[in-house]
Amino acid sequence: MLQNNRYRIIRSLGRGGFGETFLAEDSQIPSLRRCVIKQLKPIQNNPQIYELVQQRFRREAAILEELGDGSSQIPRLYAYFSENSLFYLVQEYIEGQTLTAKIQHQGLMSETSVKELLNSILPVLDYVHSKGIVHRDIKPDNILIRNVDQKPILIDFGAVKETVGTIITPSGNATKSIIIGTPGFMPSEQSVGRPMFASDIYSLGLTAIYLLTGKLPQELGTDHATGNILWRQFAINVSPSFAAVLDKAIQFNAGDRYARVREMLQALQSPTPSAYPTVPDTQPPTIIPSPPTPQQTIPVSPRSPQPSHQSNQGTGHSGILMGSLIAGGLIGASIIIGLALSKSPQPVEQLAQQRTASSEPTTTGSKTVPQHEESSPETPVSKQIPNPTSISPSRPKQPPVNKPSPEQAVRDYFTTLNQGQYQDAWNQLSPSFQQNKSLHPDGYRSYIDWWGKQVRQIEINQVSLVEAGAERATVKAELKYIMKNRDIISSSLRLYLLWDAEKSRWILADAQ
Repeated sequence: MLQNNRYRIIRSLGRGGFGETFLAEDSQIPSLRRCVIKQLKPIQNNPQIYELVQQRFRREAAILEELGDGSSQIPRLYAYFSENSLFYLVQEYIEGQTLTAKIQHQGLMSETSVKELLNSILPVLDYVHSKGIVHRDIKPDNILIRNVDQKPILIDFGAVKETVGTIITPSGNATKSIIIGTPGFMPSEQSVGRPMFASDIYSLGLTAIYLLTGKLPQELGTDHATGNILWRQFAINVSPSFAAVLDKAIQFNAGDRYARVREMLQALQSPTPSAYPTVPDTQPPTIIPSPPTPQQTIPVSPRSPQPSHQSNQGTGHSGILMGSLIAGGLIGASIIIGLALSKSPQPVEQLAQQRTASSEPTTTGSKTVPQHEESSPETPVSKQIPNPTSISPSRPKQPPVNKPSPEQAVRDYFTTLNQGQYQDAWNQLSPSFQQNKSLHPDGYRSYIDWWGKQVRQIEINQVSLVEAGAERATVKAELKYIMKNRDIISSSLRLYLLWDAEKSRWILADAQ
């Protein structure tokens, strides 16, 4: 039997209070394209409101079509129809698993993974809100992770459900009879029929907490004084800065939450005292090294390492002090010589203490010339000239830095990638490497598109040091890429590293 003389039902995907969802195939397309059919049943089988519900259903279907056409992370709407007093939506079939299923099968997600998910789904929610639409039912079951690219897909908007829930009151007026949302994930204002943009942010915040803790909202405690949800004790490894973002998203009072999605995105990307500055808003939130200081320069070409100037720059103040002390010693010596030639009966020690303004040196360029430079062959004075090295303090030695080897830094980098910690690996690149448009035209997104979606694993066959200096090193790496499409690619890379003195680590500056 075909639905609408076109769609052949394959199996049921789920059943709820509003109807049933089926996997079907389109018999009027040569490929027999698979699709999802949502069958929605009105709350009241009342001819008086059927036409009204049908009009509203048509309007909501048009909105779903616009949303699906405007975002690749919202299922496209192929068709809609009504049949036997039931309403049907025909939508794109996306292979993947819900966040609920992902947690049940793979366990809790790390902070890094949850941040990546939020940075991928928040722009989608921002797009939905820009159309004046509140989703109203964000929860782990309604975010699908697409198999092909691991992107989160926002599904099951609440407006259509609300439409089929229209009833006729005793006074003859059509009204919405139901509250759309899921208990626990639904904030207080939505539970009384007043959803707003901040309501979706609340639901998304609790979804993120579920991914970190495995706890549904009903399993978490509540602060009876404020109404705020207590969850941090179940996620002790979450950084304070990220926990603060989630805390603000799930505030009991809507006015205390982020009013707009962009505010939450900005909070995720804002630097904190425990983090490095992040990339601009157009990229996922990532931590990158601080800009180079005068003691830490990024070369134009990593192939041509320049001699290190760090030791000269780092001792500038000591050099000035030593120069002053040496000049002062020479000045004192010249005074003693001059007074000794005048055959003054005063001891040399007293003469040295009676230096006056008349004995100040004159300066020509960078050379200091004492005013009293006369000497007499009758008075030997060479033994009276102080030794500059004896009066200038020795420069304190800097404690040696226990540097990891460049080879180990390269191994650690690829190990981080194999562990799926892509943001941490991205942080090991220099800012200039991150901004290399030929390798990362879209910044971090290009990076994750390659490592996260194309490469399954990197085998490190050999890592050898080519050359190394105090601040720069070149390492050769023999690698084998195991691709997700089962291809195997062998590669020989020459990696150029820089020493990040501030963070005491090697960072990758280029790869060829």
